[in-house]
Amino acid sequence: MRIWLDGSLRNAEDARVSVFDHGLTVGDGVFETVKAAHGRAFALTRHLERLATSARGLGLPAPDLDEVRRGCEAVLDANPMPLGRLRITYTGGESPLGSDRGDAGPTLVVALSATTRRPETTAAVTVPWTRNERGALAGLKTTSYGENVVALARAHEQGATEALFANTVGALCEGTGSNVFVVLDGELHTPPLSSGCLAGITRALTIAWAGAKETDLPLDVLERADEIFLTSTLRDVQAVTRIDGRQLTAGPGPVTAEAMRIFDEQSAADVDPR
Repeated sequence: MRIWLDGSLRNAEDARVSVFDHGLTVGDGVFETVKAAHGRAFALTRHLERLATSARGLGLPAPDLDEVRRGCEAVLDANPMPLGRLRITYTGGESPLGSDRGDAGPTLVVALSATTRRPETTAAVTVPWTRNERGALAGLKTTSYGENVVALARAHEQGATEALFANTVGALCEGTGSNVFVVLDGELHTPPLSSGCLAGITRALTIAWAGAKETDLPLDVLERADEIFLTSTLRDVQAVTRIDGRQLTAGPGPVTAEAMRIFDEQSAADVDPR
């Protein structure tokens, strides 16, 4: 396995980041996960734009997106595989122990691992913890994922693959690594970015391609929605057939199935939709 680290390709066993890297010690970093099929990264331009937005929101130096793109291309060329998870990580770099950043400059890592296509359906649960829509990290894709680790472990304990959060005012927000859509009376809705959810790449494309509305929704909408589905880089569009103790349809409902079809068709037609 070959990994891009700070400007060059390295063998995985030789790629080393300092134990004092701020991304490790305090979670001071941002990242992107990009789907790569047969060496081609999907929606890379959108992912790089969001990486820059997250870095700016965290106060990190602006990443050199040309270098990031070179790193992605080099890693994809060096590690051929049918379907991969391309991970771009950009951190505050070597720093003193504590919250202050050092002056060594940021760390950039691009790595790739094999993955498989997700099933068309899954189960999800709600969790008692909330997203802070007014927090400093709201809407940023940072490496501070401790809350997600805890919530996802809760989901796995209950036989589900995703945990869904409300925000501080009780509105539906997002999953640990996904956005959520619901169907109400035949219409497709998803929480707005003001809810504190991540501006998901697949979310934005699904809104544009399937005609979803951004709507403030209470968490209990999950108890009455006709259909529910999740979107993310590696899920694409995935139907939720069980939420907590509520069983929905056995397979994707009609609106979800149409969203799946549209997404598959449009993403196949354009590997880098702008």
